[in-house]
Amino acid sequence: MTASSPLALPFVPRRVFLFSGHRIDTPERRTPRFPAGQEAVAARCIAEALDAWEAGAGDLALAQGASGGDILFLEACRARGLHLQMLLPLDEPQFVERKILPSVDGERWRERYQALKAGLASPPLVMPARPLTLAHFAVPEGAGPCERCNLWSLDLALRWGADRLRFLCLWNGGGADGDGGTAHLYREAKRRGAPVTWLDTRSLW
Repeated sequence: MTASSPLALPFVPRRVFLFSGHRIDTPERRTPRFPAGQEAVAARCIAEALDAWEAGAGDLALAQGASGGDILFLEACRARGLHLQMLLPLDEPQFVERKILPSVDGERWRERYQALKAGLASPPLVMPARPLTLAHFAVPEGAGPCERCNLWSLDLALRWGADRLRFLCLWNGGGADGDGGTAHLYREAKRRGAPVTWLDTRSLW
């Protein structure tokens, strides 16, 4: 399977857990969103949400792999025996440079990303270059890479039917710094009728 090929699994997942959430703040961020000191709180809440859904072997976990929420989610899913699949909006060197290293303790987050990657049954999938053809969505003209990756991720998650999809987000309810973001994926997942657990960071810290 190449990095840009469709997601192929050796089993039909019982449920598909799709995640989106904040990255750990960069040192220069003026308004804190996910301070590094709140990592343990976020990890506990993600674990509790997965346990409430009884996530485990036979389930599929989809996330990008950025510092913060993505990695915490994937680590929690790995601990529960889920099949993990990383979905990258950029080629891996660019992804690491833009979505992992700028955060506080970026090198530590890169090490955790590499540890997760080393244990994957399938390598990270890199979003195909445009034109991007999806089964369930029309990609808006001019959509940026993060918005397209949201739609691509959700499209893959819906491959086995909307009834299997569960959406988990770690989010402050605000807009993204750029295109896409959790707000966009939250709206699209709800529009598809997915059960949603929103870990609202405004009340977590």
